[in-house]
Amino acid sequence: MPDLSAPWRGVHVATALPFHDDDELSVDYEGYAAHVRFLAEHGCDGVCPNGSLGEYQTLTDEERARVVRVAVEAAPGGFGVMPGVAAYGALESRRWAEQAGEAGARAVLALPPNSYRADREAVVGHYREVARAGLPVVAYNNPHDTKVDLTPELLAELHGEGLIVAVKEFSGDVRRAYEIAERAPGLDLLIGADDVLLELGLAGAVGWIAGYPNAIPDATVELYRLATSGVGADLEKALPLYRALHPLLRWDSRTEFVQAIKASMDLAGLRGGPCRPPRSRLAGEVAARVVRETETVLALGYR
Repeated sequence: MPDLSAPWRGVHVATALPFHDDDELSVDYEGYAAHVRFLAEHGCDGVCPNGSLGEYQTLTDEERARVVRVAVEAAPGGFGVMPGVAAYGALESRRWAEQAGEAGARAVLALPPNSYRADREAVVGHYREVARAGLPVVAYNNPHDTKVDLTPELLAELHGEGLIVAVKEFSGDVRRAYEIAERAPGLDLLIGADDVLLELGLAGAVGWIAGYPNAIPDATVELYRLATSGVGADLEKALPLYRALHPLLRWDSRTEFVQAIKASMDLAGLRGGPCRPPRSRLAGEVAARVVRETETVLALGYR
């Protein structure tokens, strides 16, 4: 059985957000609630609303707050909601963390400052501010997009001060898992990119903030359980499944990941739908590849 003693552990899906096909691409809150329930029914442990996959940057404050409330209201008992609280400023991130707590969330996911290349002092100050909201904070290390690298040394400092409880590791460097464990033994490692799931699972990850369970939850949750059980026979089962799914999982680390995952959802008979600008529908060879790779996985019976 997975260890879910902390609300940030297990498979938390960075949920895609459905929009209506109207002129404003208004948020389909009923569709989002149904998707949260669907993920719970298919073995996921929680959701992360208002991440990049949820297109939080395009939402109004009212929409963003309501998305969190809808997720909490739709979540069945024991199903976690860990909203993203990324913002340009630390004060705004803290306010979003407070809103998450008021809505009933039990933890939050926080990027470092992402409006400029912050130094160590600014990063630590940012997480001090977010931690003031009183909820457990999971740091999100995405140096590709934020240009701020939460190195193992810096993570150890943040954890040592009691500011963070875990890290979503999206650097792509799987070697970091071992240095993080050495420098901050009590800091939980969460898989941050779908295409390093097996590698970080072997390295001791206790959670996965995931993209592709939006489209194929049964197969991806099974893969996570096999990859993190620590049982040799499970790892033997995990490897061929990982190989079969990896062409799709790689899209989670590409620029078009939101459109790709939504397109895969549509092909799987779920509600992916359009993205808000500046993201546009995939076209040409990129769209053809997503269709081809999704249809291959679905034809193998993975859902």
